[in-house]
Amino acid sequence: MKEKGEWRALVIGFLGSIAGAYGVILFNQFVLMRLPLGLRMTSAILTYWLIAAVPIIVAAVQKMRLSDYGFSKNKLGMQILLGLAVGAAMSLMFTLIPHLLGFGEYFSSGKRYQYLWQFVYELFYCVLAVGAVEEFVFRGFIYERIKNIGKNEMTAVIGSSVLFGLFHIFGGNILQMLMTAVLGAFWCVCRLKIKNCTILSLIIAHGFYDWLIVGWTAVLQG
Repeated sequence: MKEKGEWRALVIGFLGSIAGAYGVILFNQFVLMRLPLGLRMTSAILTYWLIAAVPIIVAAVQKMRLSDYGFSKNKLGMQILLGLAVGAAMSLMFTLIPHLLGFGEYFSSGKRYQYLWQFVYELFYCVLAVGAVEEFVFRGFIYERIKNIGKNEMTAVIGSSVLFGLFHIFGGNILQMLMTAVLGAFWCVCRLKIKNCTILSLIIAHGFYDWLIVGWTAVLQG
């Protein structure tokens, strides 16, 4: 009975995140750019949380605590430092080196910022929206559901990473989906193998990594 409940939570949570992602796309396409700049900046962060809305509701119904999803109050400073270190290491491997080898166009953010405030806002957006939402949903909610079903960490790593790749179906091609699945697996392994690496660490690592893509694009591609 418990396993059926986990399956139900997994399916509802994942489909809910897909529906939320589609809602974000529609909002950005038809509403966001019509708003004043300040409201647009705030709305971009807040509406991204639509992706996590259904998983949050399911988690609340199941009366799960944040600690059940990999959050911890212990050694917060170390968690933050680990997040920055993991994000920087990933940026070196998956962004800077490809740029230096001449493959920068495949790893570009597509954003061409010129002003400092734009880079500052992008950091907040990458951490508070993209990093926070996607890590809670995929390395937290979905990972735990799959682990409870399969009784195995490796099953959870593979399953959550595959779903993470599929989640990006609206935003890219098969190669990009495969790449995001690989990144998802990398973040799972970091959580499992690095001491004090929590979901908070992964949120920071994810956001910092995404933000550095914008930075390298600006520096190396002008």
